[in-house]
Amino acid sequence: MTDPGRLKTRLTLQAPVEAADGQGGVTRDYVAQQVVWAAVMPRAGRRDVEADADGARVRLRIIMRAGIVLTPRHRLLDGARIYRIVSWREIDDRRFIEIEAEGVE
Repeated sequence: MTDPGRLKTRLTLQAPVEAADGQGGVTRDYVAQQVVWAAVMPRAGRRDVEADADGARVRLRIIMRAGIVLTPRHRLLDGARIYRIVSWREIDDRRFIEIEAEGVE
């Protein structure tokens, strides 16, 4: 059972907005959709090598109240930190959502 008192972090849920760039492509920006209270817990980190650039990615477990429509293109903001949504599932009789996210740098 998830304790609602543990939802102490204010996150901004952002939705993607795409606009034509005039060259046949699109530009993507994000707009704030809503502010939610969540519990943010770090998971095991891992080191990646991508295009010869060494870096580390932080995995997070985020729990928030259900009733929010999510897609993999949404993202979460915690101040200046950006969290990319990897997956999610409903827990506790669909009263909460558990999100697996990665910190984006």
